[in-house]
Amino acid sequence: MPSTLNIPVIGSGSIGTRHHNNLLELGVSSSLLSYRAVGISGVAELLEQQSVDGVVIATATPIRESLIRICAEHNVPMYIEKPLAFTMAQLDAVYGCCSPSLAGRSMVGFMMRYHPLLHRASRIDLADIYRFECVIGHDVTQWRKHWRFADSYASNPEGGGVLLDLCHELDMAKVLFPEAEAIAIHSTGHSDYPNVDFATTVSLAAANGMQGQVTMDYLSPVSTRQMTFYGLSKVVQIDLGALTFKQLDAETATTAQAESIDFDRNDMFMSAMKDFISLIGGESVGHLCPRLDNTKANNETIARAWQQRRFTGQMSHQII
Repeated sequence: MPSTLNIPVIGSGSIGTRHHNNLLELGVSSSLLSYRAVGISGVAELLEQQSVDGVVIATATPIRESLIRICAEHNVPMYIEKPLAFTMAQLDAVYGCCSPSLAGRSMVGFMMRYHPLLHRASRIDLADIYRFECVIGHDVTQWRKHWRFADSYASNPEGGGVLLDLCHELDMAKVLFPEAEAIAIHSTGHSDYPNVDFATTVSLAAANGMQGQVTMDYLSPVSTRQMTFYGLSKVVQIDLGALTFKQLDAETATTAQAESIDFDRNDMFMSAMKDFISLIGGESVGHLCPRLDNTKANNETIARAWQQRRFTGQMSHQII
């Protein structure tokens, strides 16, 4: 392997730009390519003319399948932004074109797996948990400056909407409770954006009786990101926004203090990219690393949930 890796980034939006800058900071040679400018032919030309060690795919979801396919034809490891796909047919096509070896050296962009509080939760005994809740909400119009929802990938009825956009929560739920399967999906739509979910609740259940809910929305005026686990011996409260962790039992419930952490959000992206570089080099990574080959079940849960959404109502307030 060359001393300096060459990892181009396809997709020049905010997330692609972040990955490109992080790669440069890690000492990797990287070019930032606009898919609209180069198209699939430009990507094919890049792979044929350059020595490429890996590719970051940070385009809109509907066009990723063709990019994954052409990278697979050149046996180039990929870091693919989430969601990997939003239909089972797309998902089958993606896994069908990647060899086991390539899937083991590629990643899906579930960067929340690198959140220290998820790592903290993964180290505790969750065997007696009988119910869990994962909640994320944020007013979509407040996300970024000089950004309009109507012009974004999120407003696209094919591949947009809050379930796909904020599917990290579903992935985290499956990481901690892999036996839980989605059994019902209820969504709220918007009159101006047909088939785009603005609020979605995914109900999950397991054969041992455990139940869970993952709720996400584009509407909350106050940013919220929390997980709560209810067990026979304890209650675990995790605030991913306030960066606190609290474990309570009957004796400590009134006196327990929340543990707090200090970290920068970009740390998760950097850690993910470090793992991708390690995979390219054939090095070992942690068990939570979202390799393409070990995230199939979680990707299936997301795709099935999107396909099975049931719209139970719609809103009509102005979205800009």
